[in-house]
Amino acid sequence: MKVGVFTVLYQQLPFEEMLDKVAAMGIEAVELGTGNYPGSAHCDPDALLDQPENIKALKKAVADRGLVISALSCHGNPLHPDKTFAKQSHDTWRKTVRLAEQFEVPVINAFSGCPGDHPGSKYPNWVTCSWPPDYLEILKWQWEEVVIPYWREEAAFAKEHGITQIAFEMHPGFVVYNPETLLKLREHVGDAIGANFDPSHLLWQGIDPVEAIKLLGREKAIFHVHAKDTYLDEANIRKNGVLDTKHYSQILDRSWVFRTVGYGQSEKMWRDIVSALRAVGYDYVLSIEHEDMLASIDEGLSKAVALLKKVLFKEELPEMWWA
Repeated sequence: MKVGVFTVLYQQLPFEEMLDKVAAMGIEAVELGTGNYPGSAHCDPDALLDQPENIKALKKAVADRGLVISALSCHGNPLHPDKTFAKQSHDTWRKTVRLAEQFEVPVINAFSGCPGDHPGSKYPNWVTCSWPPDYLEILKWQWEEVVIPYWREEAAFAKEHGITQIAFEMHPGFVVYNPETLLKLREHVGDAIGANFDPSHLLWQGIDPVEAIKLLGREKAIFHVHAKDTYLDEANIRKNGVLDTKHYSQILDRSWVFRTVGYGQSEKMWRDIVSALRAVGYDYVLSIEHEDMLASIDEGLSKAVALLKKVLFKEELPEMWWA
């Protein structure tokens, strides 16, 4: 396994300066944003698509520092009821597919998206309960009329361009937010649908990351992994539960907040996550996503790298000599 980083945290730095910085910190892989929510500061499809010399130069800059590109990421909402927003997300997704083909990068990270509650909606409607029955009707319409048809078509488009790993971050607010909904979409669309496994979004929902890894790993549905942690404030959870709409800056009042690796959950949990990933055959990248209000970017990333370096397995598995 390799320690990687989602480079949007250094989007203010020029590309090669960013590469120098993360390589010096012990990073081995970079995940590059290509637009939508992550932006495209380091990997702009409009400047790279069908520009073989530009692509060659970017790949050389990465390789010269002993790095690899783990994924291209274009998290957006192509199912948004606002047609302009949806088209922008969709266009960026399609450009990213073509760019991944030209880069020979195997994984594209994205969100599943979330529609509204009917064709004339203005905003997405993320359904979180089954009663009153209106919500189940919304959910049925979303999946049958919007979600499944869209991703069937887009999985086919991706396959035409040699991309067979569409990795959804299971993120509340979108229709794929837990292992069950990921596997539901995979069942209807095919095995090109998998996870960009980010434990931080699962933890606050009450999901055990290790059990989720076992479930998805048995289906060979883990394509990429984010290393991001979540602190659960048990006192606030006891008062208000885990559904929390307060701004992330209200650290003392929220039920949970994102933290750098090892500052939300224990090192033991991260050892268990790495062990479970190895047990299901995942041998790729853990890409650090830094979103910690209590740590600077440099310090938070450095501490995450240090912990992951301690817990990752680097050597090939030997034969089981003791049994």
